[in-house]
Amino acid sequence: MVSTISTSRISSNNSVRPVLPLLVFARTSALVVAALVLTWTLSFKTSFTPHSSTHEGLIYAALHPIFMVIGFIVVSGEAILVHRWWPGESRNVKKLVHLSMQGLALGCGGFGIWTKFHGNEGIVANFYSLHSWMGLICVTLFTAQWLMGFFTFWHRPEVRTMRIRMLPWHIFLGLFTYGLAIATAETGLVEKLTLLQLKGKVLKRSPEAMVVNGLGIALVLLSTIVVLAAVSPKQKTPFTVTLVYSKK
Repeated sequence: MVSTISTSRISSNNSVRPVLPLLVFARTSALVVAALVLTWTLSFKTSFTPHSSTHEGLIYAALHPIFMVIGFIVVSGEAILVHRWWPGESRNVKKLVHLSMQGLALGCGGFGIWTKFHGNEGIVANFYSLHSWMGLICVTLFTAQWLMGFFTFWHRPEVRTMRIRMLPWHIFLGLFTYGLAIATAETGLVEKLTLLQLKGKVLKRSPEAMVVNGLGIALVLLSTIVVLAAVSPKQKTPFTVTLVYSKK
């Protein structure tokens, strides 16, 4: 005779807090960042008027922060969290989505730099500040990181030993490049706002200054949440155990 004693749900002793709240906060922060960038570029157009004062130059000047912040930083942050929020257990699908979103972010970053160097002054005239140097280094590292991920984790999936060895470096370089992108954006905000204040176009306690400062704080918050969600251990799913015994 076989009798069932009990059925219980057992969780591992190493169970961790869920990352769902972090994902919600990350999405909220990303929406705030996007809203502040659009508000800045669309509501304060005079701050983006280049020396040429042409309509085309104004468009390119305004597109630079849009593509670099929304297209590069926000999209790459979403790509980092793909393995956290994408449903299902297929690793190949997750890797494809991650690779595609990072490729989209890379394209936006490249176009954002091109808009900055599109003016009549040329590339050399714009390549003078810490912000510009950090931006070029960041996009270069991002390109190398994307190529490394493509050839190691997607193009040659059969090399399992190489993937195991490269995964920690891939994660580290990815988070480092993302943090460098945030730091580059912060230097760009400081540089832009300082020049505008020195020229007398923006007052220290003006609405535009508040928008720019708020954008800087939102970027720091977004990067903190994205990195924390990326490095947090995954939640382990409880499982059911049924204890039985044989009674003669």
